[in-house]
Amino acid sequence: MTTSGGPSDRYKAVWLIFFMLGLGTLLPWNFFMTATRYFTNRLRDPQNVTSLAPFLKLNGTDEGLEPPPTYLQSKFNNVMTLCAMLPLLIFTCLNSFLHQRIPQKVRILGSLVAILLVFMMTAALVKIPLEPLPFFITTMVKIVLINSFGAILQGSLFGLAGLLPASYTAPVMSGQGMAGTFAALAMICAIASGSLLEDSAFGYFITACVAILLAIGSYIVLPRLDFFRHYSMKDKTEYRIHERHAELETKIDLIKKDETNMVDQKYTNNTDPQVSGQKSSVLSIFKKIWVMALSVCFVFTVTIGLFPAVTAEVKSSIAGSTKWELYFIPVSCFLMFNVFDWLGRSLTAVVLWPGKDSRLLPIMVAARLVFIPLFMLCNVQPRSHMPVVFLHDAWYISFIILFSISNGYLASLCMCFGPKKVLAHEAETAGAIMAFFLSLGLALGAVFSFLFRMVI
Repeated sequence: MTTSGGPSDRYKAVWLIFFMLGLGTLLPWNFFMTATRYFTNRLRDPQNVTSLAPFLKLNGTDEGLEPPPTYLQSKFNNVMTLCAMLPLLIFTCLNSFLHQRIPQKVRILGSLVAILLVFMMTAALVKIPLEPLPFFITTMVKIVLINSFGAILQGSLFGLAGLLPASYTAPVMSGQGMAGTFAALAMICAIASGSLLEDSAFGYFITACVAILLAIGSYIVLPRLDFFRHYSMKDKTEYRIHERHAELETKIDLIKKDETNMVDQKYTNNTDPQVSGQKSSVLSIFKKIWVMALSVCFVFTVTIGLFPAVTAEVKSSIAGSTKWELYFIPVSCFLMFNVFDWLGRSLTAVVLWPGKDSRLLPIMVAARLVFIPLFMLCNVQPRSHMPVVFLHDAWYISFIILFSISNGYLASLCMCFGPKKVLAHEAETAGAIMAFFLSLGLALGAVFSFLFRMVI
């Protein structure tokens, strides 16, 4: 890949590194979500635990033979969600305001190392017996740490990608989408193999450690690549030329909108933040990207509001007593969502339509509201208020495909365009702001998911 006036991205090395770093941001949390069965199994009453049951049993017809869930088991998912979303939102917000005071290398590399240590401890604890309450507390502390450092990593990574051409935010989004696909495939393999939860969980956590090590190695290599240095090193002549070009484009846009002498006044009075050497405030940058920020927030509010709280409760109408009943949700919901979400994210590497200033983009984002009634009218069970209109599995699968590919494409498009609506020296801050609103959408979606499920 070649850019005008600069070195080329040989072998797409920078693109692949950003893909690997994107994978590293969500892979840890997805592995924790995949291993939920293992965590709840460890929270059983010790008097009722004789051995770790196979994964297949927990998803099959023998589920009803198991003892009723303990208090800690029944509260695990709710507390886990709270311990994940709250730190994610708080630390993404802090990163938006404090990233200029903490070096980028410390934020990214430090977060990756911290996540690696947490997973090494998690893998070790698989083999160490603990009472349910200490295990519960330890697990929640680890979830808080994973999502706190993950928020810093994600915000810093989007800010870093914002310094490069718009197409280099796409591999970050694509890598995040692939993380979910890995988790879904791991779930299906565990069901198919019938392996013990202990063995499956240990394999999950070791695999996550390897992936994070690869992400650390990739980030260490990144500053040595000419293509990356060309855009990221602010004290280089090439960067100043790129910065001036972005400033000129902004001023030309102002002339087109209003034929006045505002641009000349800025140069005469020396009040332009870039010319005078002043740093732009977070609020002034937000005013330039608020449409993109609210759009990405809205995309994830709708998505997390329905997935998986509503989508995972749909029952197959054609499976009967066949194995398709066992695989219906893992394949039709989790795997298909993550695969098509990844395809949607990756599509932005090929086409960026509509443009960053188009009014069609927020309209397309708002149109995703239609998925709320569509999924509610599928065969979600149990239900109390709404009728089933789309009974056949084909309806549900069609909705999942459109739902996931639109999520990946529109969210990635917003994340690509956000940093490109500001001047070059404001791009990193804009990327961090976009990451905050992405996390805000996740948190709002988790809140609305309770409402959507109650309405059905």
